[in-house]
Parts: sequence; C-alpha cells; structure tokens
Amino acid sequence: MGCTQSNDLDLEGRLAVKGSSIHTYLVIEDQKSHKNYKIQNKESFNLMKRQKQTVKIKAKLVKEAIGPGFPAVIEVVEVK
Repeated sequence: MGCTQSNDLDLEGRLAVKGSSIHTYLVIEDQKSHKNYKIQNKESFNLMKRQKQTVKIKAKLVKEAIGPGFPAVIEVVEVK
C-alpha cells in the first residue's frame, strides 16, 4: 500500500461488483490488505469489462472507509 500522507495507493487485486439491485459499485479487493476499495472513476479506464480479473492500479484515496458496506473510495490514476 502507498503512503498515507499523500493519499497515493498502489493496489493489486481482483475487480468485483458489490452491492444489490440499483446500488451496485465496482471495487478492487486488495490482495495485501484484504480490503475493498470502491472505484469512483471506473469509466475512465473501462474497468467494468475487467470484472473478475486481477489488475494492478495506482490510485488516489478520495474518502476513507466508514464501516461495513461503506468501503474507502479511490480514483484510479493508472492501470498497470
């Protein structure tokens, strides 16, 4: 994981859709921390088409997690 001071993250994990019905969102399930991160800008890198694939990304932390069902929110900067 990246440096928390700058809010930059290096993540590697599987992309998955979470939630139910109309309240679905794309997350990356980080292999190291086993935490889910909600991807805010999934359209920018066409990430919905990469569901269930393992990817490496660079991202910026937008919002901290606030509990179960409310994962941290990230903005993807680069897909490696």
